[in-house]
Amino acid sequence: MQALTSLFRPASVAIIGASGKPGKIGNIILKNVVASGYPGRVFPINPKETEIEGLPAYPSVTRVPEAVEVAVIAVPAPRVLPVVAECGAVGVKHLIVISAGFKETGAEGNALEKELVSTARRYGMRVVGPNCVGIMDTHTPLNASFAAGFPNKGEIAFISQSGAMLVAILDWSLLSGLGFSKFISLGNKADLNESDFIEAAADDPETKVILGYIEDVSDGVRFLEVATRASRNKPIVVLKSGVSQAGAQAASSHTGALAGSDLAYEVAFRHAGVIRVESMAELFDLALAFAKQPIPKGNRLAIVTNSGGPGIVATDAAEEKGLAIARFGKKTLDALRAALPREANIYNPVDVLGDARADRFRFALTKVLEDENVDAAVVLVCPTATVEPRDTAKTIVEVSRSFPEKPVFGVYMGGEILETGAHLLTEAGIPCYTFPEVAVNAMRALAYYGEMIGARTDEPLPEYQDLDPERVRAVFAAVRDDNRLVLLGSEGAAVLEAYGIPVAPTKLATRAEEAVAIAEELGYPVVLKVASPKIVHKTDIGGVRMGLETPGEVMASFWAVMSNVQRALPHVIPHGIDVQRQAPRGTEVIIGVTRDVHFGHLIAFGLGGIYVNLLKDVSFRLAHGLSLREIEKMISETKAFTLLRGYRGQKPADVGALVNIIARVTRLVTDFPEIAEMDINPVFAYNAGALALDVKITIS
Repeated sequence: MQALTSLFRPASVAIIGASGKPGKIGNIILKNVVASGYPGRVFPINPKETEIEGLPAYPSVTRVPEAVEVAVIAVPAPRVLPVVAECGAVGVKHLIVISAGFKETGAEGNALEKELVSTARRYGMRVVGPNCVGIMDTHTPLNASFAAGFPNKGEIAFISQSGAMLVAILDWSLLSGLGFSKFISLGNKADLNESDFIEAAADDPETKVILGYIEDVSDGVRFLEVATRASRNKPIVVLKSGVSQAGAQAASSHTGALAGSDLAYEVAFRHAGVIRVESMAELFDLALAFAKQPIPKGNRLAIVTNSGGPGIVATDAAEEKGLAIARFGKKTLDALRAALPREANIYNPVDVLGDARADRFRFALTKVLEDENVDAAVVLVCPTATVEPRDTAKTIVEVSRSFPEKPVFGVYMGGEILETGAHLLTEAGIPCYTFPEVAVNAMRALAYYGEMIGARTDEPLPEYQDLDPERVRAVFAAVRDDNRLVLLGSEGAAVLEAYGIPVAPTKLATRAEEAVAIAEELGYPVVLKVASPKIVHKTDIGGVRMGLETPGEVMASFWAVMSNVQRALPHVIPHGIDVQRQAPRGTEVIIGVTRDVHFGHLIAFGLGGIYVNLLKDVSFRLAHGLSLREIEKMISETKAFTLLRGYRGQKPADVGALVNIIARVTRLVTDFPEIAEMDINPVFAYNAGALALDVKITIS
């Protein structure tokens, strides 16, 4: 956080555009700074005033007799640039530009914003905004914003790309009692962006959890690097809006078609250890859980309830979320059997019955938390006639404090009757929810985060010594010289060969006699495939002939393929026919690549052949920072993995060979970022080894 320490904890703040008129933005910001209890010096700047809100006012920041660390700018957009230059001249470190009228207004505003950033950088100043609400730090304390209110002090940093979302959450937090360390409005992100503030919050000793509402990421690669480091120490929970497929880029490859506009964010968040949520409610449910409860050692959940139905609901939710329903040891079962009523259920979920009072809850919760097979507990309380909401809440708090390494969640399934007990739990730091599914989801997030940080490895891909990047450059140069962006099959095969990827030998023939000569060279049987970047599905138009054993068959098939293409696509002139040595059949998989505008290349793996788009059995990873372990995981996530392991008596395929191909493909697209899309489909996986049969590469 060192680079932004003086932004959140400045010795002095100037409000440029401060006003003495109530209701004006400049007046609200000044009042907020003072009312927050900010301990530093405050300088209102307004050439028409000599005093505002009891403070001496100055006509310009250049007239302030002391150094200014942070300037909050709230003047009309056309006046911002001269103000920025004045701030730079007197050594201001940080600017918070509240003013709107920049890139959000169009081309003219965008040009103005670029000039703002250029001027700030010339003087070494960092910029928040423009078009933002401002920032808040409850531990300084400082409220340099025009929001109504100031959050309670806490350990949650909230970073929002939407100013309206920020002020709405602030208002809600004041009712709920949830505390925050920082509120940050990103605005247009002309300079400082989500990555800068995630990095700052990760280093902030007052912050335990990082929350974010984002609509896009400014620099995908930097976000990955920053978030990956930060998430090792603090959970990052993000609500990413704009998940529809409407913005998906049109793609010509199978992989591109399967990778929608939102998929890259999903993969990137998982890669960086960011926990993604689907709603604002879930965002703050998880914030409460992470801020108040420990990270469990495992995912084994115990459920204690005074009603069977909610216990079953919780059990179903846990299994759906991938949590394990803890199996109690004999000692636990014996203790529960001896002390609970005969009608009680002693197995998980533990039903202490509807007449249970606080003492029965205490006994059951203590015993299950003592069990070494339990990592966390959820306590469900329904409003029966004998329930003791407050005493039961006190019991849950006391017992949970005896097991500080195990998270405990409360579920008070009612309204007015249980309200006081639920409030007591929340005040004591036990997250309390109205429904069991919410508590289970919070537990799942904690367990997922624990698994994730426990499994982190920085294992790099191997340093291959047999790569030939010069050959790839030569192929790409020849393609561009031919005014193409899509490689022919023979060219794609040459690229794979250059990077040590096993591929069926393939050569281009432009005449039937040449096809025969190539077939003789490669060895029979051979396959003929029409060579044209304009033909995606060759088999649909009769553009493929397989199992050719003699020169006569090759000669006849060459003319047959050409005739089929002319009849089906009369306006397409093929470059020739690819002649390929036919390979024995294996398990068909696809290995693909598509390039995302934010995060770079996405690597895909799944069931290949003609079923890839039908079944959509594909998993994705980012090429950036991909490890061998993650490649193994992405393969295991697919249904294709069931076939690869050996299905119904079949011998298992060589998964290691597929890992090697994916690793080499990753190295290829890392070395050649101009690769926009690539499909290797199918790849035949054998009991020993694997072989690429068809490859399509598009470059930019």
